[in-house]
Amino acid sequence: MKHLEDLVLLGDPRLYEICEPVAQGELPQVKEWVKDLHHVMEEIRAKYHFGRGIAAPQLGIMKRLIYVNIDKPVVIINPELEDTSTEMFELWDDCMSFPNLLVKVKRHKSLIMKYLDENWQEQRWEATDALSELLQHEYDHLNGVLCTMRAVDAQSFRWRPTL
Repeated sequence: MKHLEDLVLLGDPRLYEICEPVAQGELPQVKEWVKDLHHVMEEIRAKYHFGRGIAAPQLGIMKRLIYVNIDKPVVIINPELEDTSTEMFELWDDCMSFPNLLVKVKRHKSLIMKYLDENWQEQRWEATDALSELLQHEYDHLNGVLCTMRAVDAQSFRWRPTL
């Protein structure tokens, strides 16, 4: 079982790598990876009071796998983004790989994510606003892109206020 100390942190070269697709034969491993992603996300929530999603490379699993848990757990395998809106919005983004840093970014207001679920069934998720941002953030992780690389400008960084 992976823990908070297994989280890949800002500066680790793995965060800048493009992940490999998950093969159907790896589905038994996906179940184990998802348990690890869930467990570490719960530890982040307990310590830092945020966390709606986590991408596999944040635990050093260099596969195209995302775990989201807002009101229920969703396993996202080999996602693709479609129909990203031309309309953008700005927000302060956060990331488990640098939990005390906030970064102002621009994201698409809406999108459709196509992916395979944990049963290897094709799914489509239409997302807007905060959910659209979350999916873009996690999808970026699979392509070696961090929100620090999408900062609006040089003044788009700030420390998270302490609770």
